[in-house]
Parts: sequence; structure tokens; C-alpha cells
Amino acid sequence: MVKGTQTSSVIEVLKKIPKRIRGKVREVTLDMAASMGLIVSRCFPKASKVIDRFYVQKLAFDAVQEIRIQHRWRALDQENETIEIARRSSSVYQPEILAIGDTLKQLLVRSRYLLFKHHDKWTTSQIHRSRLLFERYPLIEQVYKLATGLGTVFRVCKSKEQAFKRLALWYNAVEDCGLDSFKTVARSIQTHYLDILNFFNNRSTNASAESFNAKIKAFRSSSRGVRDIPFLLFRLSKLYA
Repeated sequence: MVKGTQTSSVIEVLKKIPKRIRGKVREVTLDMAASMGLIVSRCFPKASKVIDRFYVQKLAFDAVQEIRIQHRWRALDQENETIEIARRSSSVYQPEILAIGDTLKQLLVRSRYLLFKHHDKWTTSQIHRSRLLFERYPLIEQVYKLATGLGTVFRVCKSKEQAFKRLALWYNAVEDCGLDSFKTVARSIQTHYLDILNFFNNRSTNASAESFNAKIKAFRSSSRGVRDIPFLLFRLSKLYA
């Protein structure tokens, strides 16, 4: 365990491992951070770098949330304007109530989590909410399909060649949509595409490490912070080792 994420500190610790042992590492999963790539290159020169699919898909879903938030702010502005008009005319403001009981503002807020999930995993209420959302905001439906389409590439493709072709088609769809946020996602993928395509060699992911990290954070949170680090490590070894 290394304190902090400063490149020089991590490299210094990892280089304490004998070079002969470090040379046996053939694959390392990581995110898109340049610092992590430098650490792997310096410490594990024979290893191929694999950018975890989680980070690639997260970029796309973050772009979807950006579009949703933009629409939410517009809905808030429209509601405020309507309330002001009603106040000036001494009338009572009546917000539009949709079939599921949400206002437009609530619809956009409560749709946050369903837009992170594949439509096959939606609950019944999320299916109803998504229909109303996509009817009112077709642009959100368009970007949601782009995000899930990127996930399909990782789920369906079995080889680098097949994935490369599917990604090229996805790039074309991004160009057609003309949205700056998704163009940024596409450029990020293009910059790291060699390391992203390495996923299809062994379909490696650091999901287990991320899950363990989440457990540690939850354990630390339940203890309301940590003062005695050696004792924390002892307890973690007894619980999870």
C-alpha cells in the first residue's frame, strides 16, 4: 500500500521489488491518467497496458449526464419564469404533472440513475419514466443510445479487429450527433485506442480491485475515520484477507 498517488513516490516504492520479478508482469490494467501510464512504463517495461473498460464507459455516461443536467437547468428556468408570470397576473401556478406523477423538473432529477444502466436492467418504474423522458427530450435518448452502444462494443466483440471496426462505426455516429461532449469522449478514446483495444486480448479488468477499494472506503467510513493505521490494516487483513 502506497500513500498518495504522486508518480515519483509510487515508482520509488515499486522499484524496491526486484527487477527480475517486475519483468514477469505481462499485463497491467489502469485508467487514462498519464501518471499511471508513466508508472507502468517505468516499473513494468515488459507489461502491456490495458485501459479498463469501466473508465471508457464512464466517460460516455458522464457525457449523458451532462446533457441531462443542461435540460434540468432549462426546466428550472422555465418553471421560474412561469411562476413569475403567474405572480404578476395574480393567478395560481399549476405545474404540469406527468402520467407517473412527476413534474418535468422531477422527471429530469429522478432519471439520473436509469441513464447509468442498460435498458435491459431497468425496473418497471424506470421503463415508464424513460418513455416519458425520451418523448420529451429526444436528444437525451440519442446520447443514451450512444453511451450504451459503446458498452455493447466491449460486451459483444471478441477480438481487437472486430472491436476496431465497431468503434469506427461508433465514431461516425458521434460525428453525426455533433455534440461537443461526445466528441471529447471520442477524442479521448482515439488518443488511448491501442491500450483500450488491449482489453480484447484477455478481457482483463480491475473490477475486483475497485470492489475491494470500495469495501475499504466503506469500512473506514463506518469507523468515522482512522487514527491508528497499523490497527486498520490488521483489521482489514482479518476481514478480507
